[in-house]
Amino acid sequence: MIASVARNRAIGYKNKLIYWLPNDLKRFKMLTTGHTIVMGRRTFESLPKGALPNRRNCVLTRSQKEFNGCECFPNWEAFIDSCQPDEEIFIIGGASLYRNLLDKADRLCLTEIDDTPELADTFFPEYSGEWTEEWREDHPADDRHAHPYSFVNYRRLTRQNP
Repeated sequence: MIASVARNRAIGYKNKLIYWLPNDLKRFKMLTTGHTIVMGRRTFESLPKGALPNRRNCVLTRSQKEFNGCECFPNWEAFIDSCQPDEEIFIIGGASLYRNLLDKADRLCLTEIDDTPELADTFFPEYSGEWTEEWREDHPADDRHAHPYSFVNYRRLTRQNP
């Protein structure tokens, strides 16, 4: 899973990201390019230019609608059946996918923002307890980033069967 989260785990408001962090966007691109990204319908609809280039874009949706540049699947099982055994998959949102698939993830690539937004309606699920921090890179606020933030990678302590 990959996400940007505030101190209260807020990730969005009105189907938009709360924070615009250029370095977070660069990290997202670096980590996901050349790999598979999976998202819900609303997350796809929030992408300003549609499917993200140089990635296998997959949407989990019950809708019969086509999503330009994406493969659509009715559920996680159908999606997983389409994947290669060594395929690297990033779940990129939204909140219901994060919540419903957290038990399937073996790592979290998070940008933790040192702020609590006034307005938020979408949150990342609780992830303390069964995760251990593997790597952290802290960054202060600067002229392009209004708040201090950290890139943090977590690994599941004990892998649960999907």
